[in-house]
Amino acid sequence: MSTAAVEKPRQVARKFLARPQHEGVGAVVRRSIGRFELRYFDPFLVLDEFSVSAPAGFPDHPHRGFETVTYMLEGAVTHEDFEGHRGTIKAGDVQWMTAGRGIVHSEMPAAPGTSRGLQLWVNLASHNKMIEPRYQEIQSKDIASTTSADGCVTVRVIAGQAMGARSPVSTRTPTTYLDFTVRPHSAAPARQQVPASWNALVYVLEGEASFGDSDQKAVGAHHLALLGQGGDGVEVWNRSDRPLRFLLIAGEPIGEPVAQLGPFVMNTEEEIDATVNDFELCINGFEKAKHWKSQAMIALDLE
Repeated sequence: MSTAAVEKPRQVARKFLARPQHEGVGAVVRRSIGRFELRYFDPFLVLDEFSVSAPAGFPDHPHRGFETVTYMLEGAVTHEDFEGHRGTIKAGDVQWMTAGRGIVHSEMPAAPGTSRGLQLWVNLASHNKMIEPRYQEIQSKDIASTTSADGCVTVRVIAGQAMGARSPVSTRTPTTYLDFTVRPHSAAPARQQVPASWNALVYVLEGEASFGDSDQKAVGAHHLALLGQGGDGVEVWNRSDRPLRFLLIAGEPIGEPVAQLGPFVMNTEEEIDATVNDFELCINGFEKAKHWKSQAMIALDLE
C-alpha cells in the first residue's frame, strides 16, 4: 500500500478549469478559489497558480485577517515588507506568512525568465485576525519528503503529515498541504487520510488525476477538483502514460461569517470599514506604511 489506509475515499463533487487572468502589474494567474464560481471554500479564500516575468509582479499591497502561503515551482520571488523583512524564495521553497493585524509588502520575480508558483490564502478565525504578523520560511531542502516502498508515490509535506513525514510548519487554522507525484500507470493510488469534518481539494499541476472507477473521466492540468464530504480520505490514481503531480489541500472549516474587500478579510462589514480606515490613516498595525516604499517600487518608479 502506497500511503495511509483509506476505507471510504471521497468523491469529486465539482471540478473546473482555472483559466488565466491578469493580476498585480503584468502578472498572470490561474485562480481556482476566489473567483465568481467559488468565492470561498472554508477555510480557503484564494488559490492562484501564478506566472510572472520581470518587470511584472506584485508591488506594494496590504493584507489583514488571514495567511498567505507561497510555494515556488520554478524561478524565484523576492519579498519585502514595511517591517524590514526581506528575502527570496526559490524553486521548491515555501513562505507561510501570517498577515494578522496588518502587513504591507511586495512580491517580485527575482530570476531570469518566468517564475511560477502557487499562492494559497488561508482564513483566520476571529480571535486570530488581529495577531502580530509572522513568517515561516522553509527552504526546499528542509521540506519533509518521502517515497512509498514501491517507488510509485512521492510526497512533499508543506503542512501537516503524510506517509510518515511531518512538516515543521505551524498552522493557526488546521491545514494539510501536500505535493504528490505519482508514476505513470501506478499499481496503487496516492492515499491520504483527511478528517471527515474538513474540506478538501485537489489541484492538478501536471498529468491526469483519476478518482474512483476507471470509467470516470480524469482531471487534467490546471483543474481544481472539490472533494465531497462523507469519506475518511482521498485516493488519486495515475492511469495515464505521463507522471502525475497534484496538490492535496485540506483544512478545518472555521464556520464564521466572511467579509472581504480585496486583501482585507474580516467577519463584518463594520470591521472592513475600520480596516480601510486603519490603512488609510496608517494606524492600528499599519503605522509603518506611512513612509515605506519597497525597493521594487522605487526601481519601477511606481507610486
